[in-house]
Amino acid sequence: MAKVISADEAVQMIKSGDTVAISGFMGMGHPEEISLAMEKRFLETGEPRDLILTHGASQNDGKSNWGLNRWGKEGLIKRVIAAHWGLQPDIIRLAVTEKIEAYNIPQGPYMNLLQAIASKKPGILTHVGLKTFVDPRETCGRLNSISKETLVELMEIGGKEYLFYKTFPIDWAIIRGTTADELGNISIEREGIMLEFLALALAARGAGGKVIVQVERLAKAGTIHPMMVKVPKVVVDYIVVAKPENHWQVPMAEQYNPSLCGEIRVPLSEVAPLPMNERKILSRRCAMELVPDAVINLGIGIPTGVGVVCAEEGLSDNLTMTVEPGVIGGVALGGLYFGCAINPEAMVDHPNMFDFYDGGGLDLAVLGMAEMDQFGNVNVSKFGPRIAGSGGFVDITQSTPNVVFCGTLTASGLKVEIYDGALKIVNEGKVKKLVKKVEHITFSGEYGRTSGQKILYVTERAVFELKPEGVTLVEIAPGVDLEKDIVNQMEFKPIISPDLKQMDPRIFNERIPMGIKPEILAKNSDGVQSRAVPVK
Repeated sequence: MAKVISADEAVQMIKSGDTVAISGFMGMGHPEEISLAMEKRFLETGEPRDLILTHGASQNDGKSNWGLNRWGKEGLIKRVIAAHWGLQPDIIRLAVTEKIEAYNIPQGPYMNLLQAIASKKPGILTHVGLKTFVDPRETCGRLNSISKETLVELMEIGGKEYLFYKTFPIDWAIIRGTTADELGNISIEREGIMLEFLALALAARGAGGKVIVQVERLAKAGTIHPMMVKVPKVVVDYIVVAKPENHWQVPMAEQYNPSLCGEIRVPLSEVAPLPMNERKILSRRCAMELVPDAVINLGIGIPTGVGVVCAEEGLSDNLTMTVEPGVIGGVALGGLYFGCAINPEAMVDHPNMFDFYDGGGLDLAVLGMAEMDQFGNVNVSKFGPRIAGSGGFVDITQSTPNVVFCGTLTASGLKVEIYDGALKIVNEGKVKKLVKKVEHITFSGEYGRTSGQKILYVTERAVFELKPEGVTLVEIAPGVDLEKDIVNQMEFKPIISPDLKQMDPRIFNERIPMGIKPEILAKNSDGVQSRAVPVK
């Protein structure tokens, strides 16, 4: 039977050199009461030291001191193995200044590694990550010069290349739940996502480690329906009952929203429309790639706007949006809410969602584009001293037949004006985002070309397609100049399509909806080109 203890008692059991795995995704699923206790213990005693910290996604807002950022103390951690880094500034600072070893593994392989650790396998074999930063021919997932471990190996089987990701021990899994009964059975009825709670618990148990679960309440034995038990008592060692202020459904944002976990469904009229700006332009153009009954994934940042546009256009019921921590259906949200959705239809475990993705379950993915180069490579994971990590980007982009990357053509100071169905560049950004060569390959253009995928790069003023002959400009926004506003703002010259078209003027109109629903529903299963007109 699991033992109920305080958070202070829980962190006292963690010893120097232990490997600690923590659940969470952005603002959800993080055991904040325990992180707070660990920070307090280390600041008061200097113990424990040299922990190995591992996690799937960032668990912070990128600026405040909560979540995983509480573990970002010099001396407390020695190494971090993570799929996504971008939102815990103190940990990133330790990696950049080489005070800790730092490794990035794509999120799908990371989740599959938890399953392999649980069953005492040596690792996993997959195509995910080939020709990207995690490939041993690139950086092997190392993020700084003091990181020397080889966590990934290149193998050839049957004439095909694969990557072998090695398992590692886990001494402590620290996870979250909603309710624990007296025996230690855990339910998650008020959590916004299912995450990898069970996978982490099984991995720790398989490695001979222990499991600590933070919950918001206790219940008598037998009062949780067996079908509601997410983590059974046989893999739970300790339970910490959190104070309400340390167990928000979405920390720093919302204590509890019943529409995120399926308790109620709310009218989609409650989804606020996007303001008319460059983000809306991008989201509208990406939405034009949708086909009826498509299963899609929307990445963090700008891509979540596609879900809002779908709601504006009345298309939400005609496709299925998914988010990698396990959410299926509903309207995907952004910011600290990224990873969950309003009115979800179903939820599965985080590792199972990547099984679905890697198996080709998606029809279309819309993802961010921080940097793109002349080879069609995309970087969203590392920029000089800024470490973001790949998250699920590698899995999704390598396993989906139709991928749309989106981002502005320039950054830092870009200002646009939208008028009468056209676009005007009022102030150009100082940073060119379409460069000769990206610093970190999160998506491989070579992989995309050889796999037969359709790859688009959508900006607020131009659309490019990755063709066999190279990156090709296929659409230009009404109101912009080809040379001045596009070619001169790139570090390489794209191929100009002989059939260069104008982006649909409706994208640049204030009217809501644009009125694209009939043509989206008229598409066949193979899709059709978005409505665009020849450039005169």
